[in-house]
Amino acid sequence: MIPKDPVMLLSFVNLKLRDYYGNLEQMCEDLELDKAELVAKLQSIDYRYDAEKNQFV
Repeated sequence: MIPKDPVMLLSFVNLKLRDYYGNLEQMCEDLELDKAELVAKLQSIDYRYDAEKNQFV
């Protein structure tokens, strides 16, 4: 359902956060994603979740 490639995943996640979800926890719960796994995968390409911006930067 979600992209496996980290760069494509970044784009997918930030779009979902921007357009549909108020925060990362809501998105992970709704899409049944493992938050720790998602965060680790995006950290592997040097992106961190910024709660104020509600996106990975």
